[in-house]
Amino acid sequence: MKSTIPDTGIPLAPPADNGGDRQESSLHGEILLRLRDYVVEGNIPDGARVPERQLCEMLGISRTPLREALKVLAAEGLIELLPNRGARVRQLSQRDLEELFDVMAGLESLAGRLACEAITDEEITAIEQLHYEMYGHYLHRDMHGYFQTNQRIHESIVAAARNETLKTAYTNFAGRIRRVRYSANFARKRQRWAEAMREHEAILDALRRRAGSELSDILFQHLRNKRVAAIEHLTEPQENAPASP
Repeated sequence: MKSTIPDTGIPLAPPADNGGDRQESSLHGEILLRLRDYVVEGNIPDGARVPERQLCEMLGISRTPLREALKVLAAEGLIELLPNRGARVRQLSQRDLEELFDVMAGLESLAGRLACEAITDEEITAIEQLHYEMYGHYLHRDMHGYFQTNQRIHESIVAAARNETLKTAYTNFAGRIRRVRYSANFARKRQRWAEAMREHEAILDALRRRAGSELSDILFQHLRNKRVAAIEHLTEPQENAPASP
């Protein structure tokens, strides 16, 4: 699967010396972004140990910044830290997925309803631009770009709801299912990917019309459909899983 981590062991060069704290923060953010993408895109199997030495070599960093990034991913629910034994990718059961996706469906449904009450024209325009960018990634079968832009759309709708409590809860649960939400696009030989794209057309249309009740229902069903695909992908034989785009 496509990843932003270089295969050639190119180190992450820190910026020029113009502020130590800012440099360290920037480098930490870049490490975290690349590591999160690597885990989300399924490069380490569910339940498998995180290969710290290999990742250090790929990123060109020492164990200390890697472990700091792993702590963040553990807080997001992507991995589990094992006492004195490193870390492993969190493995979710079918029941876990059912419960998490139902909660996410409820949160996004509420966000859609509230967003239609508060969203500005400028925010709708920005979401439209993201939608067309996502569609371009879809046409080019660029799963990495598609998924990243897709997440920004959902996050933008949540932000437009103007509810910090909702936003905090959403961020917490979104991290826990980010990996399986990505892999769900591979279910049924990528039929789910096309279905998701059509659902996003309906999401954008309802948002433009500020049809809160309609958007709420669409988002709820969108997450329910994603749940079905995620469980299907979880239970299908690994050898039959489609190749990455």
